[in-house]
Amino acid sequence: MRSAFDFSPLMRSTIGFDRVSRLLDAAARVDEAATSYPPYNIEKAGEDKYRITMAVAGFAPDQLDVTVNENVLVIAGKGREDKAEVQYLHRGIAARAFERRFELADTIKVVNASFENGLLHVDLVREVPEAKKPRQIAIETGAAVAGPRIEHQAAA
Repeated sequence: MRSAFDFSPLMRSTIGFDRVSRLLDAAARVDEAATSYPPYNIEKAGEDKYRITMAVAGFAPDQLDVTVNENVLVIAGKGREDKAEVQYLHRGIAARAFERRFELADTIKVVNASFENGLLHVDLVREVPEAKKPRQIAIETGAAVAGPRIEHQAAA
């Protein structure tokens, strides 16, 4: 049994963290049984590179859909139609439809998707804009600091 956390006291004194609040709410509502199919890995492939590898046995590339919309990566698979003439003695390969969502940070971009040997690979990269990168600020000294000065005059 999971205990529910109430983050509303934190949200009363913060501004601009609406997305974090939504992420926490979504994480609290996740049903672990529903998120076990299909299995996947998230790998760190370098300093600013990531890869999601999803096992999609039984799916063809044209049955898979990878889309990004408003910082949400959605990977969906369309289930196959069963052939009526096939009689299974054991059916262990699940080819049912699925939809898996991944929340992406503002700086994460999807750069590639590939399919090989029943595995779907989605490559991501962190692209930090120049405006958000750390920059060195020069410290001025001496005469360069002496900008416009306000003179105080005694009242007459």
